Amino acid sequence: MLLHIKNMVCDRCQMIVRQQLENLGFTVKQVALGSAEIAPEPDEEQLQLVSAALKVPGFELINKETDKTVEAIKNAVIELVHHSDLSELNISFSDLIAKRVGKDYAHLSRLFSNAQDTTIERFIIEQKVEKIKELMEYGELNLNEIAYQMGYSSSAHLSTQFKSVTGLTPSQFKASEKAGRKAIDKI
Repeated sequence: MLLHIKNMVCDRCQMIVRQQLENLGFTVKQVALGSAEIAPEPDEEQLQLVSAALKVPGFELINKETDKTVEAIKNAVIELVHHSDLSELNISFSDLIAKRVGKDYAHLSRLFSNAQDTTIERFIIEQKVEKIKELMEYGELNLNEIAYQMGYSSSAHLSTQFKSVTGLTPSQFKASEKAGRKAIDKI
């Protein structure tokens, strides 16, 4: 049975979900961002145990089709922004998301906006800004290098989007002691 799980954003999340399911006695065939395939198929009581076990570390079972699709969109964006080299991206985010989710982008865009009160484009920008904050904290790349790695045409374009989300320029953010990062699953 394929379970759809909310708030899975990284490899550690996948590891924790796998452990929780194995602790309940299930054979875990596969775990990916947003899903886990288990055997044998759980009955209703076991499904409630799975749900409770996943809630402890902050995950949630998804049952509604709309929620599954929204979570698939989020997972596609997170994987692209946080686990890919955007400088090598030769296809638009909209085409990649449509391909990964397997549905028309216009439909996905309307569905996401209605369910999340924000657009996919804004969600992408917010994810990119969090990744930029992370790269700035590491201090290994200058702003031009970060802009290139994140797929921006220039550091000025990056700075404009960064300020629209945070209210600060990248240099103001770096100098501020109060500014901080958000957890990926809280965006």
